[in-house]
Amino acid sequence: MNDRSSEPPPPSGGHVASAIIDDLVAANRILADQGVLDGYGHVSVRHDRDPNRYLMSRSLAPELVTAADIMEYDLDSNPVDLRGRAMFIERFIHGEIYKVRPDVTAVVHNHSPSVIPFGVSGQPLRPLYHMSAFLGGGVPVFEIRQAGGMTDMLIRNPALGQALARTLGDRPVALMRGHGAVVVGPSIPLAVFRAVYTEVNARLQGQAMALGGQVIYLEPDEARQAEASVGGTIGRPWELWKRKAMAK
Repeated sequence: MNDRSSEPPPPSGGHVASAIIDDLVAANRILADQGVLDGYGHVSVRHDRDPNRYLMSRSLAPELVTAADIMEYDLDSNPVDLRGRAMFIERFIHGEIYKVRPDVTAVVHNHSPSVIPFGVSGQPLRPLYHMSAFLGGGVPVFEIRQAGGMTDMLIRNPALGQALARTLGDRPVALMRGHGAVVVGPSIPLAVFRAVYTEVNARLQGQAMALGGQVIYLEPDEARQAEASVGGTIGRPWELWKRKAMAK
């Protein structure tokens, strides 16, 4: 479990812009408000001054996260200043993805309910409307048995985090069989947007499949064009979701 209890903690990446902390707190609240996170799940952001550090809440229900709960980690997921605070067991998801994806600034791990069936049924999650066009490149499924044999399904060490990062590859979303999903993005608002609309797409796809008949999905060119078009409007839902979630 990467025990460093007898070693000095890693150095801090330095002062973090208050706007980064505010957005990280908001991301936790938004994803809880939108039904993507509940008492479980977590969100992280890469340090704005040091790409070899990331920020994430102490182990806490996302809806309860405040700025005082944010902790700093190195990419081996060792805390800079533990101070007796509980850490998320699956923090290795975040550190290992940041190591291999320099384009990623934010990571979301969730147990999004509508997504779970697509990780266990062999039915691929595919974009069926323009808001989920980012799924157009395909959504891989991580099988933890192949990486660690029989486990408790949790990413509780670096090796499992590395295996998950390999499954994710260069995609924005990967499902975790019998567990949930990991969603990444070049910014907190975009990672949150993708997490929300992955859940919405999964719900709509399940409804469409239940109707019977052929489901018409976005073609690759449609997905590329729609993703580019919607990508310029991310600030609109972000500001709405943020105001709503932070007002509670």
